[in-house]
Amino acid sequence: MRILGHEIGVCSWSIRPVDLADLAGKVNELGLSSVQLALGPLMGLDEGQKQRQLGCLRDSGIEVSAGMIDFPGEDYTSMALIRRTGGFAPDELWEDRRRLAIEAGKLSAEMGVKLLSCHIGFVPPSSAEHYVPMVERVRGVAKELANHGVELLMETGQEEASELLQFLNDLGTKNVHVNFDPANMILYGAGDPIEAIGILGRHIRHVHVKDAVLSDAPGMKWGNEVAFGRGQVGPERFLEALDRIEYRGPLVIERESGEERMGDVKEAIAVLEEAGVKE
Repeated sequence: MRILGHEIGVCSWSIRPVDLADLAGKVNELGLSSVQLALGPLMGLDEGQKQRQLGCLRDSGIEVSAGMIDFPGEDYTSMALIRRTGGFAPDELWEDRRRLAIEAGKLSAEMGVKLLSCHIGFVPPSSAEHYVPMVERVRGVAKELANHGVELLMETGQEEASELLQFLNDLGTKNVHVNFDPANMILYGAGDPIEAIGILGRHIRHVHVKDAVLSDAPGMKWGNEVAFGRGQVGPERFLEALDRIEYRGPLVIERESGEERMGDVKEAIAVLEEAGVKE
């Protein structure tokens, strides 16, 4: 399915498949043919099991727009906890997470998938003690991924767009880009997502379709994720902002809360179609 030139996909974890055969069935039910694929479940399988699962995916004809890796021990219970436990930030977990990221990159390359996304963790202010180590960690992982022809996508939301832009410039690495998630900007209280699109511009290589409502204490308390079109992103202005930066890549629906995931994804598709017609 394409809307305004964008391939529409869905994040595999949003529809909670039991395996890749179930994923294919759910994606077909949605009328889609593209996914962003969580790689963790595959990485836990032995080689025979992994190849059987990948065979189901290949036979389905579904394309993978990007892989995704998250890390054991990340705690999203509160903003303070994820700040301490997220991504590449914790010193004591850095080597394990570096290894997992590189393994995920190798699996991506094996599948012919060139993009791998993750939350690298909160980027500290450039004046902070841990800023340079974070730059070096991300740069090092990116270098390893480049050896396999894979590019790293950093998720947005945990810092303001201007801070992320400075971080990208300080990296000076050609294979690190942005997976833009407008709802994360709202959930973390990190600024207006539409303004952020203009700031990050050419660095955006993959986009999530997700919505949220700001909390009453932005930056301290989580906002609330809602079905796309019911929050503060604004579907029409979202698509218009992406058009202004000439983004033509995939739009991948993500839903991380709620119990009616398939219904919410179908609603998001309908909202995108309506917004596309209006635009």
